[in-house]
Amino acid sequence: MNWHLHFLGTGAAHAVELGSSAVVLERDGEPLLLVDCGPDTLDRYRATYGDLPRAIYITHTHMDHIGGMERLFTRVWFDQALRGSIRIFCHAALVPWLQARVADYPGVLAEGGVNYWEAFRLVPCTRGFWLDGLWFDVFPARHHRPDTAFGLALAGSFAYTGDTRPIPETLGRYAGGDALVAHDCGLHGNPSHTGIDDIEREYDAALRARLLLYHYGSAADGEALMARGYRVAGTGQRIALPAPLPPCADAG
Repeated sequence: MNWHLHFLGTGAAHAVELGSSAVVLERDGEPLLLVDCGPDTLDRYRATYGDLPRAIYITHTHMDHIGGMERLFTRVWFDQALRGSIRIFCHAALVPWLQARVADYPGVLAEGGVNYWEAFRLVPCTRGFWLDGLWFDVFPARHHRPDTAFGLALAGSFAYTGDTRPIPETLGRYAGGDALVAHDCGLHGNPSHTGIDDIEREYDAALRARLLLYHYGSAADGEALMARGYRVAGTGQRIALPAPLPPCADAG
């Protein structure tokens, strides 16, 4: 069985030419889970797979990561075969923020009579969630205030930080062994995002060797990160992953 991360977009919020940061976990070439749904993500997803995602994980509720949710609602609501079937996974602490940002506007349809979440299967989680027999760990990131951003990991295979400052202790727990670590990193850090100097200060050489950087500010920034010896994800690129480990007995 083959596993890949397919980067639909790799850019920071202002790097529109790189696409909104979003990734698809593929199993044997088929999409299993979309992570984040920015303004251009659905178009990129449909251009690749010819359909809508069946499962989405939301890392946090900034619009460059959820800006496609309104369009997704419209497409799903008017498709009887899909209505109520697409699973939206997110940490329970994000539910009020997600509700406020995408679901609470009065009159989700002009005709009325429709509740936003009836179009989907919202699956709140805390430690993680099950999907197709796999246990995905959910872990806190450092992005603005606490409990507003959460990364995702599949044991033995990958960790995806979402937007974050450095989190060495967390990655030590959730991204052991040979797991790939897809990490938010720009050429310059700030109070909400990791910069390459942060990477070199906070992470040891063994972890740095497993990093794949994304959410950078421009194509030129990506080239500069590669010139410093780091792997950098490109928009549209598929990255091979180690096979995930069997779920632990106490998962879930």
